Amino acid sequence: MIPGWEKELEKAIRPAMRDIASDYQRMFDSLTRRYKGRPVSEIKPLLKHEWSQLGGSISDPELTDYATHIS
Repeated sequence: MIPGWEKELEKAIRPAMRDIASDYQRMFDSLTRRYKGRPVSEIKPLLKHEWSQLGGSISDPELTDYATHIS
């Protein structure tokens, strides 16, 4: 059972988490539309830049995985 304060915290941060997820989904959708079929090596620097614009950081293995999916 989740204590009451944890439920309240979860309710409070849920909208922000949805907004963050939505921002990343828009980024992925946009990159996929523009770079589908392109080499991973071309996508990785673009993805890293876009990711940092959203305030995040990403490891090289994760970057490669996401770039591969976009490609």
